[in-house]
Amino acid sequence: PVALGVAGEICVSGAGVGRGYLNRPELTAQKFIPNPFNSKPDSLLYRSGDLARYLPDGNIEYLGRLDQQVKIRGFRIELGEIEAVLGRHPGVRESVVVAREDTPGNKQLIGYVVPQAGQTLTVAALREHLLKQLPDYMVPAAFVLLEQLPLTPNGKIDRKALPAPEQRLGTGVEHVAPRTATEIKLAQIWSELLGVKQIGLRDNFFALGGHSLIATRLVARVNNTFDMGLLLRTVFEHPTLAGFARQVDLLLWAQQKTIEKSADLFVEGKL
Repeated sequence: PVALGVAGEICVSGAGVGRGYLNRPELTAQKFIPNPFNSKPDSLLYRSGDLARYLPDGNIEYLGRLDQQVKIRGFRIELGEIEAVLGRHPGVRESVVVAREDTPGNKQLIGYVVPQAGQTLTVAALREHLLKQLPDYMVPAAFVLLEQLPLTPNGKIDRKALPAPEQRLGTGVEHVAPRTATEIKLAQIWSELLGVKQIGLRDNFFALGGHSLIATRLVARVNNTFDMGLLLRTVFEHPTLAGFARQVDLLLWAQQKTIEKSADLFVEGKL
């Protein structure tokens, strides 16, 4: 029993429920449990492993398998719940979400989408759609556009055959190449941390898959590279490369002015 709209496991009871799995007592004990809603001692409740929730109209919405639950950055995430919301986007025909760790120590959610015929999808549109119904930690770091989802011989989605997110879905913003030395260096750092080859001035750190942990690494890298004291909040307040680079330049200028002023005071004997 769960509240309306809360995800829970579908359990089945009644005359049609079997007695267990053949020659698999451990799995039987795990899946066929005493029915707490029936006083008969031999009544069993079968735990299906399927995730669902009640809708306001009384219907049950299927959300996927419980074995699709993953843990990323301390959050337990139901992949099926993300897929259900993603599938409701009018431009999406099919979708699947997986957790990948292509770079050791950096597990990320990746969304694979098959668009409706004639529809153009962008990362910005998909992120906006998901953020209306899900917390930000459940929004995939990248989206991959596919003509069709790979299937196993029995017609189920073959998650193991999904490609690495090398050809990501475009962010929907025009690419403007970095120009200044600061912008070029920062673009290189972003590229290495986010695993995205081409970074433009209008690209948004979080739209490219960035999150708070990567933001912390970014600030550490920038401070080490430029010998400065940039604050973490700068990433959140200025998430585009252009805005972020402008803040770095401003801080570099302020630090240089402080050094020059200290030098002048030293020469004048005031320090």
